[in-house]
Amino acid sequence: MVGRPTTTPLLAATALALLSLSSVEVASISFPGQGASRYTSATPAVAMLGLASASRDISRKLTRFKNFSQLGNSEPLAHNSSARRPGFCSQALQRASPTHATHRRVVSSLGFVNSGCDPALRTAPHRHLDFRKMATTTATSTAAAVQAVESLSLKPPKKHVEIFRKDYKPTIYDIESVFLDFDLHETATVVKAELLMHRKEGTAAADLVLHGDELDCRKVSVDGQELESRALTGYSVDEDGHLTIPQSLLPAAAGKQFKVNTEVVINPTANLQLSGLYKNSHLFTTQCESHGFRRITFFLDRPDVLCRFRVRVRADKELYPVLLSNGNKVDSGVDGAKHFAEFVDPFPKPSYLFALVAGNLKSISGTFRTMSGRDVLVEISSEPEDSGKLQWAYESVLKAMKWDEEAYGREYDLDEFHVVCTRAFNFGAMENKGLNIFNSSLLLADVNTTTDSEFVTIMSVVGHEYFHNWTGNRVTCRDWFQLTLKEGLTVFRETEFAGDMSSHLLSRITDVRNLITYQFTEDAGPMAHPIRPESYISMDNFYTTTVYDKGAEVIGMYKTLLGKEGFRKGMDLYFQRHDMKAVTCDDFRAAMADANNVDLTQFERWYFQAGTPEVEVVEALRDGTTFRLRLRQRTPPTPRQDTKLPFHIPIKIGLLGKSSKRDLKGTFVVELREQDQTFTFEGIDEDCVLSFNRGFSAPIKVKFNQSDEDLLFLMAHDTDGLNRWEASQRMRSKVILSNLGRESPISDSIFDSIKAVLASSYDNNEKALCIMLPDTQALVAELESYDPYELWSAMRRVRRSILDHCKAEFSQTYESLRADVDTLEKEDMARRYLRNTLLSYLVTAGDAGAVELALQHYRAARNMTDRYSAFVQLMNMDFAEKDAIVADFYERANGDALVIDKWFSAQAISDAPDCLERVKALSAHKDFTNTNPNRANSLVRAFTRSVRFHDPSGAGYKFLADQILAVDPINAHVSSHQAIHLTKFKKLDPSLRALMLGQLERLINAAGISKNLYEVVQKSLDYAKEQGFTK
Repeated sequence: MVGRPTTTPLLAATALALLSLSSVEVASISFPGQGASRYTSATPAVAMLGLASASRDISRKLTRFKNFSQLGNSEPLAHNSSARRPGFCSQALQRASPTHATHRRVVSSLGFVNSGCDPALRTAPHRHLDFRKMATTTATSTAAAVQAVESLSLKPPKKHVEIFRKDYKPTIYDIESVFLDFDLHETATVVKAELLMHRKEGTAAADLVLHGDELDCRKVSVDGQELESRALTGYSVDEDGHLTIPQSLLPAAAGKQFKVNTEVVINPTANLQLSGLYKNSHLFTTQCESHGFRRITFFLDRPDVLCRFRVRVRADKELYPVLLSNGNKVDSGVDGAKHFAEFVDPFPKPSYLFALVAGNLKSISGTFRTMSGRDVLVEISSEPEDSGKLQWAYESVLKAMKWDEEAYGREYDLDEFHVVCTRAFNFGAMENKGLNIFNSSLLLADVNTTTDSEFVTIMSVVGHEYFHNWTGNRVTCRDWFQLTLKEGLTVFRETEFAGDMSSHLLSRITDVRNLITYQFTEDAGPMAHPIRPESYISMDNFYTTTVYDKGAEVIGMYKTLLGKEGFRKGMDLYFQRHDMKAVTCDDFRAAMADANNVDLTQFERWYFQAGTPEVEVVEALRDGTTFRLRLRQRTPPTPRQDTKLPFHIPIKIGLLGKSSKRDLKGTFVVELREQDQTFTFEGIDEDCVLSFNRGFSAPIKVKFNQSDEDLLFLMAHDTDGLNRWEASQRMRSKVILSNLGRESPISDSIFDSIKAVLASSYDNNEKALCIMLPDTQALVAELESYDPYELWSAMRRVRRSILDHCKAEFSQTYESLRADVDTLEKEDMARRYLRNTLLSYLVTAGDAGAVELALQHYRAARNMTDRYSAFVQLMNMDFAEKDAIVADFYERANGDALVIDKWFSAQAISDAPDCLERVKALSAHKDFTNTNPNRANSLVRAFTRSVRFHDPSGAGYKFLADQILAVDPINAHVSSHQAIHLTKFKKLDPSLRALMLGQLERLINAAGISKNLYEVVQKSLDYAKEQGFTK
């Protein structure tokens, strides 16, 4: 599953943008299709009824908010867990005081409810909102909203309970097989389930508890005997929705098979959180990871329960002509106005991998012949209007299937492989066995709507989900603490595939930049955690860049330690031992160790210790023909982990002769195991320059004070492309940091090195990478504290100085990269990458000449890559035609949702002085909705990347906190991930830090916040207190 925060040149988007509760007014701004208007937070409230669609960057489920305890200021509602009768909630709303119908209460009462957070709604008074006006402006039907209201269960708030890995216990009961029978209906789908079960040998008799959530239970039987809804002598459903069958009604003997039959009714149209089975637009779709299956039927909904599925789906044949589920289709037919299809998945799987899709789909398909000679049907589907954008995804699937055979010997195991995309999906994509489901933003592609970086991302994510067939599906996780076992490993496989399919260097540097920008920041803050967390309050908070991306780096270190052949041996043993089992990270480590007869005991520390190790090069000295390298490691304390043990760190290094300008020993690996360790190398017969941590072989921070002369030497002569890039970044970091708060002269060597890169034989990808300035977070990592505006100003001064000295070379190269034809070949993508990088330099001055160049680039563009690059640059400048260009981009989008997302993003990431005001106004635009994850990410999440987010008044932080408070009752997962951007206070200037902490205090003091949000905010405030920032 694509669940980590991912990044593209368009937007490093992971969280949702939400509506403001405060009535802050901003200047009147006009947008295409909408007249000038004064924005207040009430204005976009009508958009809250839009049905959620999937996010490419979050790819985690919306959780269900199960209750609200008080709708008025004086009249609490009595608890009634079975209050489902028509009109129950609406009658309560009519009794509630209209002056205290808060924004969030209105939204919750209309069905935007979350699972697993369970707080009571806030009771602070806010202005009255007109229900009828909201209902008439929503993109979701009024009927659907009413159904959602009527399906709510009103429950008291729960305490925030912390769950620990050490408390894991296997199930007493096991499910051997399940038969599911779906009779699909928009508001009353009937789901019948037959579970073949037994109690495990050696276990004591106990009640059977099956997970459930918001299920309307109609029938329960055991071995054909229907049970009454009665505690002790029949079945019962508790306030969490779980079904209990007393042990007295089950076989007394362990191992004896029995059947449990249930019949439930669910309302897919009212399922606005898009977890479980839901109906959106014209499609029925499912999302079951991690706890969505319990919203479909009663089950042991945990990853360590694997069973075989047989599924029968019945639906209206005119409305839903295509029926899909996991496995192979074994039967189909017509029954009056309905038709049916039956599927069998011969491989046992956990419930989170179940999938079902029904609707009017159009597809492209073909056959893939596996390495054993079997023919597999490969089919990629979308709603009919999007079918012209499926070809790239189809080709990507075929490449992924072939690559997995060649790289890992993994052959696809079913007769059919289906991929379906939908506009309403909470994940980026999901690896359901044989039926992958994608957010449309990660599957649909053509050159007029998709940038080059997005084409590459789509291919990578298609590969990621396919590779899960073995690393995640055939071998799955014992429990959710082991999430990195499937996700870290599959991200690593995805990055290998991406490199083979495009540019290894570009792919690797992109991964490293993202790791430094996001994961290192996470490791250094209040939410630091190991790749295998030890505890959580909400598991939703641990679909993180640490679990995914650092987890992938840990897998890469196995390969560095064991070599390519040794790593493959370990993978083969892992599959051999654990096929069709649910296992742990320790099982993976044991397979690697046993296959290669090595001791990896110390390596386990990467799984249970949080934080980024700092490795200092204490000494790098040649003495005669001996080179001595002394290293020291230290890992700073992290929350709940004050003391750190030394890591086992494999580090690739090289020694470059100063005279010969060649690798003296090639690339070799040193294994740092101690806190302080010295390595010696013999036969070094000339002075040399150390090339350290080649390929970014270990996810560490390196402290190495190399001279400018050595860095320039590495830029020119290092045989490792990543270290050439890294040397250029370190050189420019020094220059930028020396310009903080003052204008400092820049050595001509900086300008000469950039000119040398452009004149070199490097490919265009590497040229683009090696002339760029460092990312902001890479610079922040070098500082004890910083003022964002001061750092931004220093970067602008350096960029302007580079342009002044290199403009002739930039202009000449820019012109030489013009082309008459654009393709998706690697070379063409690289050409566009360099040309657009040069454009960003050439328009730095922001003067009339810069504006004209950007406008020419925009108007001449024949593809989205060039057009969007120019549009981004134009949004940073002030010129007479700006509003006309904004309108032009919007009109060219012609309603295409993915292009309109880009339109929002380019304006939100702008450093223009009016950015905050523009973002507020854009959130009132008719095309904006905070219930659509893609759209919300494109605005507010983008804004957190702008320097204007750090407005000295704190207005940017307040805006974000307003959005968090507005969305928390709707989607606790979103609110907690949005709150992450208020946790990056450690290195901020004290005045800004105080403002950010003030917003966190505001959040924690809000009544009844969700457990997801509570966990993030409370950890952050505890951390601030530990650091001495608060009392």
